[in-house]
Amino acid sequence: MAEYLTLDFLWRFLRIIAIDIVLAGDNAVVIAMAVRSLPQRQRRQGIIWGALAAVAMRVAITVVAVQLLTIPYLSAVGGALVLWIAVKLLVQDPPEEGAVRAAANFWQAIRIIMFADLVMSTDNILAIAGASGGSKELVLFGLALSIPIVMFCSAIIAMMLDRYPWLAYVGAGILGWTGGEMIGHDHAIMAHIGETAHLWKWVFAAAATGLVIAIGKWWARRLQAVALHEAGKTVAPRD
Repeated sequence: MAEYLTLDFLWRFLRIIAIDIVLAGDNAVVIAMAVRSLPQRQRRQGIIWGALAAVAMRVAITVVAVQLLTIPYLSAVGGALVLWIAVKLLVQDPPEEGAVRAAANFWQAIRIIMFADLVMSTDNILAIAGASGGSKELVLFGLALSIPIVMFCSAIIAMMLDRYPWLAYVGAGILGWTGGEMIGHDHAIMAHIGETAHLWKWVFAAAATGLVIAIGKWWARRLQAVALHEAGKTVAPRD
């Protein structure tokens, strides 16, 4: 019981909540698109059972991922992927409506939701596995929490991110810290550093956070400049 009252556990607990919030939106869009052609009564059932089935599948995969992250250098590779996910969060384009086809019946909707969620949930799985620090209780909590977030809160989250763009940087920073921490906790890397390894874990996490935000801002501005340039080229010159 005492392990649940430590600052480290509380910090991981809060990070998992934040990760769930910033990464749940796309999965909610997938569910909405898959059930959009079902009758109203089946649509609600499809949302509930599709989300439950997808999260159950995610629990199994994430528990395995937690174990795999103990393999030398694999935690560092996973951390690098989480850093990439964090950068993409700042420059991500909204999902297109045609990206997920509508289901013809209830069971087809469940299958579409599970498959699409599996493809799109790599970010959530890696981030929660890394933030949990190997705690299966935190993994189960994080994935269980994603059920109501996906089903009920995605529209609110999307609205808040549109209204307060700085929240995306907070989310990306949390993911950056998680990715840096995963790299810093890789035992194979720490073995090469020696006695100061415990200090370098914090250095990795802080540096990764700053790097993610800096690259994300630069990339977003570059894409915006390219888009404005392309838009200017399409405007016919006036006589």
